[in-house]
Amino acid sequence: MSDLVTWSFPTTIVYGNGALSTLGDHVKRLGAKRALVVADAGVVKAGIVANVTETLKKAGIAAAVFDGVDPNPVEKNIFDGVEAYKAHKADIIISVGGGSPLDAGKLIALKTTHERPLVDYDDATGGDKFITTNVPPTIAIPTTAGTGSEVGRSGVVTLAATGRKTVIFSPYLLAKAAILDPALTVSMPASVTAATGFDALTHCLEAYCSLGDHPMADGIALAGLELVAKYLARAVRKGDDLEARGAMMKAAMMGAVAFQKGLGACHSLAHPLSSEKGLHHGLANALCLPAVVEFNQSTIPERLERVRVILDPRAETAADALRTLRSELGLPGGLAMRGVTTADIPKLADKAIIDACHRCNPRPTTREDLVKLYEASM
Repeated sequence: MSDLVTWSFPTTIVYGNGALSTLGDHVKRLGAKRALVVADAGVVKAGIVANVTETLKKAGIAAAVFDGVDPNPVEKNIFDGVEAYKAHKADIIISVGGGSPLDAGKLIALKTTHERPLVDYDDATGGDKFITTNVPPTIAIPTTAGTGSEVGRSGVVTLAATGRKTVIFSPYLLAKAAILDPALTVSMPASVTAATGFDALTHCLEAYCSLGDHPMADGIALAGLELVAKYLARAVRKGDDLEARGAMMKAAMMGAVAFQKGLGACHSLAHPLSSEKGLHHGLANALCLPAVVEFNQSTIPERLERVRVILDPRAETAADALRTLRSELGLPGGLAMRGVTTADIPKLADKAIIDACHRCNPRPTTREDLVKLYEASM
């Protein structure tokens, strides 16, 4: 019986130009009447939250806005969101934005009904066993194409108790619907498009290469990589290319579906770079992924050969293909260009080895390995 595995793909996903117009129908389908819209200041400034609240108003749904989510969410953001939820007497959360508001929305929903400290729910320590079904419904509306958090079953937050970016995971955190409207992503600057797109790429690549047996996740990850290879540079070059924007939304969503299989060492390296050095998560992945792929090359050569062919058949290795794409997108070539120093590495490695993601890396990873990977990514 130990060979049994469980596969699941449950989220309702609405995709296409104008998909936002279906929001009211989904809120009503869930029997909700009062929505808390969770966002950040940037999404409000872009006018997207106003579109969401107007759509809710037309459907007769009372909406309040909570926009106190940091670019890398911290525990206080969650508690402030819970207060806003209770003050509005909300019965549903509509999360709008990039990965930060989408993650925060899940954790705000969790904390409206779960009394334990957030640290108790840490996935690395088996905290999912404390998460029960009584979580209010959420609907996710991404405005970037990177994290895929709209279909993910986890939220990431930096905890006050540890100062560590922490994954909280449970199927009960899944959104009841994800609304993917490419028009909502056209306001992303080229640099953000590149960084979030590399996040989607990393999710697909690490999921495909991770330990475990999940043929559906593998197939979705490969198809997501193909979309990134074809459309990411187009989306960066021409922000109003709705075909490219839509393809990248698909790739981001597919990456997050795929990584239920697992991720890898790149994410363990990236999480402390966000909590300690303030790096955008997608950028942190972009700066670390080539070194991790080289580290894994001898362990999974066939899989990485397939990645190479998808990304750039002219490249000698998958890592070379990643470096070439990173340069073409205008992203920096190493951590040193974003303020990371060799003096930072010991503390970063201490946090990275605690992070659970590297446990699924195809090649076993020690703290010393993580130190060398940081050094190779400088």
